[in-house]
Amino acid sequence: MLNFEFQNPTKILFGRGQIEKLSTEIPAGSKVMFLYGGGSIRRNGIYEQVQKALSAFEVVEFGGIPANPEYSKLLEALQVIKQENITFMLAVGGGSVIDGVKFLSSAALYQGDDPWDILARGERTFSGLPFGTVLTIPATGSEMNSGAVISRADISEKRSMGGPGLFPVFSILDPEVVSSLPERQIANGIADAFTHVLEQYMTFPVGALLQDRFAESIMQTLIEIAPRVMENPANYLAAADFMWCCTMALNGLIQKGVPTDWAIHAMGHELTALFGIDHARTLAILTPAHYRFNVERKKEKLAQYARRVWNVEGENDNACAEIAIDKTETFFQSLGIETRLSAYTDAFEGTAEIIEERFRQRNWLGLGEHKDLSPEAVREIVKQRY
Repeated sequence: MLNFEFQNPTKILFGRGQIEKLSTEIPAGSKVMFLYGGGSIRRNGIYEQVQKALSAFEVVEFGGIPANPEYSKLLEALQVIKQENITFMLAVGGGSVIDGVKFLSSAALYQGDDPWDILARGERTFSGLPFGTVLTIPATGSEMNSGAVISRADISEKRSMGGPGLFPVFSILDPEVVSSLPERQIANGIADAFTHVLEQYMTFPVGALLQDRFAESIMQTLIEIAPRVMENPANYLAAADFMWCCTMALNGLIQKGVPTDWAIHAMGHELTALFGIDHARTLAILTPAHYRFNVERKKEKLAQYARRVWNVEGENDNACAEIAIDKTETFFQSLGIETRLSAYTDAFEGTAEIIEERFRQRNWLGLGEHKDLSPEAVREIVKQRY
């Protein structure tokens, strides 16, 4: 096991009826900005619950944060934060709203000239405007980590950011919100969480036995509950397991003491930036090709994954590794997710070369757990998924 440090300061309030506790979690006297997305919270009753819980505070609302939070929209919110002297933010939504609020948390206190530099330069945030979250769409784990991804349409970019100053103060997780989600969002959430685990697990063994078991248990749980929650989102027990799996998949715990990959995410962000494809679906497109391209270097963990997660029998690591990749792609497809780029766009020719050139321009010359997956390798991986 590798050396590590671990601290996660986010307080979790999990279960039914927790939204009413907002009033005790936000510091008294705060001027609160209540941020949300496209309006689904008005249809499912969350908006009214939050409004009631915030009745003791001075509140400024800001809605319309889109999926893949858009930089230009966030700049509008940033202007309001400064004009209104906001002291606390509340993100009510899924990962896009929460990621957008993380950017605002950093940008509100940023001393530089251009807030885009936070993303373009990868500047870490050590102190941000405090915020809490009410999670409405399980998927990204953003409710209990300090990372975010922001899109910028005018230059077709999608960039990540983070730092210890971007942990939510608290996050409220009520599994009952799952009952109002469309099937597509549930499928995306399952695929997103599953791939988050793979990115931290599917590397090479370092003797971190407990970390491996943590990761495997999250994946096993997602596989088990996926058909139940897809069939009946109002199944509270399945929804609760789904929601907690998504949080545990990316709250920092399972990556400690082990090497991590994240090349799939780096490539996937480009497909979203270029074509607007749902984040989780870009991961489902690229995961099989990434593992097939790197099968020799990942063979030992792929075989372990096949045996422990998919119950594949056999002593031959090569055969087990191939079966594991096939089963992973089949799992994504069982969620109703297409796993080829051509299913999402007719303009896929040349995509691999565009992504290769983007990585060269950014000097991203070595991705993956070994930091040696070249832009040329990225081109070949993306081409496999046309």
